[in-house]
This record gives sequence, structure tokens and C-alpha cells, in this order.
Amino acid sequence: MIAGSMVALVTPMDAQGRLDWDSLSKLVDFHLQEGTNAIVAVGTTGESATLDVSEHIEVIRRVVAQVAGRIPVIAGTGANSTREAVELTTNAKTAGADACLLVTPYYNKPTQEGLFQHFSHIANAVDIPQILYNVPGRTACDMLPETVARLSAVKNIIGIKEATGNLQRAKDILASVSSDFLVYSGDDATAVELMLLGGKGNISVTRQRCTAPHERSVRSGHAWLCRDGAGDSRKSSCRS
Repeated sequence: MIAGSMVALVTPMDAQGRLDWDSLSKLVDFHLQEGTNAIVAVGTTGESATLDVSEHIEVIRRVVAQVAGRIPVIAGTGANSTREAVELTTNAKTAGADACLLVTPYYNKPTQEGLFQHFSHIANAVDIPQILYNVPGRTACDMLPETVARLSAVKNIIGIKEATGNLQRAKDILASVSSDFLVYSGDDATAVELMLLGGKGNISVTRQRCTAPHERSVRSGHAWLCRDGAGDSRKSSCRS
């Protein structure tokens, strides 16, 4: 299971806007040394909306190669276009990523049924673990708990990064999915609280630098959860 204190890795660029491969390599080494539990490459923080497809795929390829199986690598492969998302997800699988993170289509404002069709098509097209990503503050698209519950039954969809910061929303999702569906916080300010409800970790921006404090806070939430399932709305056993 992919869980714990995870980083939404930045994608470094130089003053001319070119990808800075040396700095990227140093960042990956830093997180390997600091005990980060997983790396998300080319998520929102990693410039997913600004890289072209070839750059996007190359960042994923390099991060996976450098990590070399020591910790999980989650590749950001979401896109407005279902076809492009399938292409990115296919390339991430070929590169050796452990899972993919798929943000809701932005700007388009799809319906809930449209979201279901989009994500289920990708999941059926590419056989790799896939994590949904709901961040309506950036996308202007909010995937509701009922849609998450429907998608949780689709093969290859293993979890969601819930970044609304709304703990009631997290409770509603946790109450509507099975105990093996992974719910991660995408909001640093409410990450520990979400874990106390039954979440499995935090995909964090602040972990870029605050590695030790972030890991302690995530571990404290996990330890509290392990006490007879305290705070877990599903009363599931604690697994790591």
C-alpha cells in the first residue's frame, strides 16, 4: 500500500524556462535521504499544466529511473483530454511508475457523469493503479462523494487525493467507499485531521523542505489512528 508522508515534487526550471535536470536529480536524492514515503512527479506542483507532453513524460521517466524502486513513484497523468490522459498514463506505466494521479478535467466543467466516464475510460484503457485527484479550488470542477463511490468500484482505481480541505467531505467519502480504497489528504492544513478520520497519508507541498516536521505530523496521525481504529469512520484495521 502506498501511504504516509509523500511529496508533490516541484519540477525545477532555469531562468530561460528550460527543465533543470541537475536540480531535479538533487531534489529526488534529497527526498530519498530524508525518508519521504513516496514521490509524486508532475502533479500540480510539478508544472503538469505547463509542460508539453514530451517534457511531462521525460520528467516521469527520469524520476522513476533515479528512484529505482526504493520508494513508490506516482506519476501525474491527468489531462483535460481523455485521450491525452490515456497517452500520459500509458507512458507512465511504460516508464515504470507505481501508480498514476489523475486530476479532474479543468476549465471544461464536466458533469458528474462526464467525470465517471472520463476516469473509468482511462482505468479500463491502462492497467496501472490510479488515484483520483479532486482540487476544485484550482480546476473549477468538484467531484462529489457519490461519483467517487461509483469510481471506487472500477478496476485499477485505488484511491483519491482529496484537496478540498473540507473534513466533512472526507467523512462522506470514507463512509461511501470500502476500507481498501485509499483516501489521501491534498491539503496540508487538514492532513492530520483527515488521517484521524481514516485517511492513509498526505501528498504534500510543504514537504519540499519541511521533511522531518511533516513526517512526524503524519506519523502522529497514523499512530493515533492505530489505537483501536480511533477516529476511523469505517472502523477499519490499521495497515501499513
